Amino acid sequence: MLVMGPSRPLRIVFAGTPRFAAVALEAIVAAGHDIVLVLTRVDKPAGRGRAVQESAVKQLARERGLPIGQPRSLRDEALQARLRALDADVMVVAAYGLILPAEVLGIPRHGCLNIHASLLPRWRGAAPIQRAIEAGDAETGITIMQMDEGLDTGPILLAEREAIRAGDSGGSLHERLAALGAHAIVEALERLRAGMLRPQPQPAQGITYAHKLGRADALVDWAQPARRIVDRVRAFDPVPGATAILERMPAAPIKLWSARAAGPVETGAAARPGTVLLAAPGRLIVACGDGAVELLELQRSGSRRLPAADFLRGCPIEAGERFVAGLAT
Repeated sequence: MLVMGPSRPLRIVFAGTPRFAAVALEAIVAAGHDIVLVLTRVDKPAGRGRAVQESAVKQLARERGLPIGQPRSLRDEALQARLRALDADVMVVAAYGLILPAEVLGIPRHGCLNIHASLLPRWRGAAPIQRAIEAGDAETGITIMQMDEGLDTGPILLAEREAIRAGDSGGSLHERLAALGAHAIVEALERLRAGMLRPQPQPAQGITYAHKLGRADALVDWAQPARRIVDRVRAFDPVPGATAILERMPAAPIKLWSARAAGPVETGAAARPGTVLLAAPGRLIVACGDGAVELLELQRSGSRRLPAADFLRGCPIEAGERFVAGLAT
């Protein structure tokens, strides 16, 4: 059990970078805790213009007048000395992006609590939201975990469940889990302050890994079943976006933003996965491993997301053409 002294605001170091973390930081500030330092990743170029941008957490911390640190590594001895001098009760970590070495994990009085966007031990790792949708899971959630040196292996302090809805994208589920994570960490901090936070070891069964999303992950494999392809398309909306390669346009990948399993279609015995079965009027249906998928919203590079009918007017595709499994070089 993690036990605090008399009730008082906690002294907290917060470490996080994207919007998911910023939502949690906002909730912790609103709960009245004392944020003694906010750690976030260094500013990076982003967008088409590659302008240097601050993280969502840095922007919020600056607006709230909170002290900010942007180390390139937490192995720096000067930074560790600064953390020790802060005399923090706890560090809260959410999608930070840097490894916390053992020396840092042991600095706060009650260690480091992580807000993880899955029901551990399922989907340990970097991309739990997308991997849960991609796998067709019916539910996911938030785990508040006591961090150790492993990859999301520490004891569970609190867990909240969340259903994955049929129409969820990676973006919509992210927003709900960000709000749930903010609620869960505030609850966990209140339990810590009251001496009622009880660590439970993670189950030994049901361990899966949400590997970091790479360029190859985005590419649609048309030999997969329709349900698998549809789940991948919605999982990767908005990041990184599922990618399709038309055989005659290998250097111009097409982003797929919405799809559904197609109804009965006369495919013919020779329709290989990836073959366009129907491209009119305003519909785009493609053969896959166990039937067909209708592509509902697409985007060419340099353009915007368009319904299939509008997309086909600007980029005509004919029945019999093929989408292939291979990335543009």
